[in-house]
Amino acid sequence: MILDAGRPLDAPREAGGLLPATLDISRPAHVVFSHPHMDHWGLVSELPASWPLSTGEKSAALMRLTLGVFGESIERPISTWHSRQGALDIGGFRVTPFLTDHSALDAYMLLIERDEVRVLYTGDFRTHGRKAALVEGMIARPPRDIDVLLMEGTNLCSDKPVVTESDLEARFLELAQAVPGHLFVDWSAQNFDRTVTLFRTARRSGRDLVLDLYAADALLQIAEGTGLPCPGDPRFPELKVIITPKMKWLYQRMGRAGFVEEVIRRGCATSRQRVAARPAIVMARKSLVMDYEDRASLPMTGADCFVHSSWRGYLDASDAASGWAVAARAGARRELVHTSGHASAADLSRFARAIDPRVLVPVHGVEWDAPGIALPPVQRLRDGERWTIGRHGG
Repeated sequence: MILDAGRPLDAPREAGGLLPATLDISRPAHVVFSHPHMDHWGLVSELPASWPLSTGEKSAALMRLTLGVFGESIERPISTWHSRQGALDIGGFRVTPFLTDHSALDAYMLLIERDEVRVLYTGDFRTHGRKAALVEGMIARPPRDIDVLLMEGTNLCSDKPVVTESDLEARFLELAQAVPGHLFVDWSAQNFDRTVTLFRTARRSGRDLVLDLYAADALLQIAEGTGLPCPGDPRFPELKVIITPKMKWLYQRMGRAGFVEEVIRRGCATSRQRVAARPAIVMARKSLVMDYEDRASLPMTGADCFVHSSWRGYLDASDAASGWAVAARAGARRELVHTSGHASAADLSRFARAIDPRVLVPVHGVEWDAPGIALPPVQRLRDGERWTIGRHGG
């Protein structure tokens, strides 16, 4: 069994041959993806065609949607589970998926059992998102007799902001009440917690939340059964979808021009000119800002505010075409309002101590040896190093 096959975040889009040399692709394997962030599944196209794939049902939909944007596809079946499913037989292993709290929707921790050995893989998780109760429940009632905890440690010794989505909602509401113009917000269309935060802010402040076609598509792919705001649903009249030239062209290139017509039929479509007429909360990734500035149909002004609501590492202040730079030239207010998709160091320690494994094997992160962080015994493994797990062995 292989847990995740992620594409390095810094790899160029056209780069190939990224599977590690230590991976023996001549052996049969079953690949299980914990969640739909590309650093956990992005090498799917390089995996041997004979290897079965498994993940959550909504994760699979988002994986296919993401590759579609790049003009690619997953030309193979993916076995899926749903969030309330119990233990599964996957490749001869007993695997129990536990829905968890992360900035990606449909993210899971995985309990893997075989020959009386129990391994818990956390995937990526946090305790300050809108599903924090799931992780707190596991801390309060942890699975017992865990031999190995494979745990992420992204935020060990990190200065990334770690506040709740409710805190962010309060901050966005302050901005919506203080800013007379638009709130242009740069956030990931697949960060559904953030979409909910901004929708709730829009409703509470009497504004519309304006998404692009891709964000609307992502919601429509996974909203059923989740309670998420859905474009065209009469319960969410504040949710609008802006149809810009570049995004319309993208869907035509994907062979999905019919989706644009579907959005129009659903009664939630809007244009740059209509959005410009009334202050709103407007999705504003770089490509969108360029469309808004085109022909000055939805330009930023001194009455507006631009908010970067993603990891700060994605903000290139020197890029003249970025929303951050456009806002500066327009005299618009600029703000950073974000929280990490990963648990704080204190919560990582709290979780690991609650699980109380025989040994912890690090996944992600570089500060595992930092002093002052209470963790169970840590087993560091080199790339490609074989290590036998067993109650009576190594």
